[in-house]
Amino acid sequence: MDMPQVFHMNKGEGETSYAKNSTVQNKILSITKPFLEAAIEDYLTKFRYFPETMAIAELGCSSGPNTLTAVSEILDKVAEKCMEFGHRKSPKFMVFLNDLPGNDFNAVFASWASFHAKLKEEKGADFGPCFIAGLPGGFHGRLLPNDCLHIVHSSSSLHWLSQVPAGLDGKELGAMVNKGKIYLSKTSPKSVISAYMLQFRNDFMSFLKCRSKEVISGGRMGILDEEKVDSFNIPYYAPCLEELKQMIDEEASFSLNRFEVFEVEWDGGERMESLEETRGERIAKMHRAVIESMLDHHFGRVVVDQLFIRYARIVDDLLSKQALKLINVVISLTRN
Repeated sequence: MDMPQVFHMNKGEGETSYAKNSTVQNKILSITKPFLEAAIEDYLTKFRYFPETMAIAELGCSSGPNTLTAVSEILDKVAEKCMEFGHRKSPKFMVFLNDLPGNDFNAVFASWASFHAKLKEEKGADFGPCFIAGLPGGFHGRLLPNDCLHIVHSSSSLHWLSQVPAGLDGKELGAMVNKGKIYLSKTSPKSVISAYMLQFRNDFMSFLKCRSKEVISGGRMGILDEEKVDSFNIPYYAPCLEELKQMIDEEASFSLNRFEVFEVEWDGGERMESLEETRGERIAKMHRAVIESMLDHHFGRVVVDQLFIRYARIVDDLLSKQALKLINVVISLTRN
């Protein structure tokens, strides 16, 4: 699977679009907002430095109502510090919105005019100005020139791998080593678990090395038929906190400021808007909005509707027996 060409969140504003099924990601942004604000507070207070132009990168921006949330929070915090430091003149802002080339950048750009107008209304004509650029490409590699970013933010993104771990499709070993599964499970062979761990390590180390080149010193950085099923593996990995800390220390370009682990319910814990829709159906739509592009590419569109109908039933059954939680890790880093 060619991830840069295949993978993207569901486009548009339809019932299965990411825009209408990203409440969990919004919940995560809400919970992690204090981390983002603290990173900016620390940077501006420690250096008392307002560059003429502040460069901000949102990595894995996707599209929909969450796209500009973190950017808005960053601008709010900078405006607050400008006032606190004696009505200091606001810097100009250069905002880079990054995602894979298949992302719905048209929808992102269409929302920019109203965002910018609201910014001027709330902050005044002297704030900013704020410029925007789309930055298509994978964040596991280089995206920008050296020493040009002040603030980097990425949420609900880094668990996605750059590719399916090598060897799982059977082409190298001559056998489907993860047969009957599309991801890790308790019964997966150790070789499969090791392959996922190695792929995440390579990707995350590459991410850190690339950002270490792009972020200025002191800058902050705040996933049918039986044969096809057996050959399909999701390029996604959820690391534990100790793995991340070890790799950050080993790569050595960033200092770890703060970290936290928290749980979020699979559907964000929000009340149901429709009594006709079960929690399983709602969660199925949320997951469909994220991974449908890969399933459609591998299995064909004809099976996708039925697949998620069945998936919703499975989730409803699981919810009747246990609470389903997402484990999230949030980290704040400073470029050494």
